[in-house]
Amino acid sequence: METQAKEMEEREKSPEFKDLLPSQTASTLCISSRSESGWSAPPLNKWDVYHKPVIVLSVGGAVFLFGVAITSLTCLTADKKSNVTKESRDNSTTKEAFKLCGPAFLSLGLMMLVCGLVWIPIIRKKLPQKQKYHILQSVMSFFFNR
Repeated sequence: METQAKEMEEREKSPEFKDLLPSQTASTLCISSRSESGWSAPPLNKWDVYHKPVIVLSVGGAVFLFGVAITSLTCLTADKKSNVTKESRDNSTTKEAFKLCGPAFLSLGLMMLVCGLVWIPIIRKKLPQKQKYHILQSVMSFFFNR
C-alpha cells in the first residue's frame, strides 16, 4: 500500500503528469470553443466551402482527359510487322504499358469526377444543418452556463 502511494507521488511530480491535470475553471465543463464561435463566426464564401470538391473535380477531369489521350493514341497507332529486333521488343513493351495505363487513368479520372460531382450536393445539404446546429449549441450554452 505504501509503495503505491510513493509511486503516485512520484508520478505527480513528473512533468508529464502536470500536463495531464485538468484545469480548475468551472466553465470548461460545459462551454466548448465551438459553441462560442456560433455567433461570431464570419460567413464563409463559396470558395471556402467548395474548394475541396472543385479541386477533386478538376484533377479528376485532367486525369480522365489524360487517360482518353493515352488510350486513343495506343488504339490509333498501327502495328508494323517487322523483324523481331531489340528495338521492336522495347517498342512493343512500352506500347503494352500504355495500353494498360490508358484505361487505368480513364477509370481513376472518372471515379474522381463522380466523387467531386456527388460531393457538391452533399455539402449543399449539410450547410444549413451545420448552421442550425451551431446556433442551437450556442443558445443552449448561453442558458445552461449561467
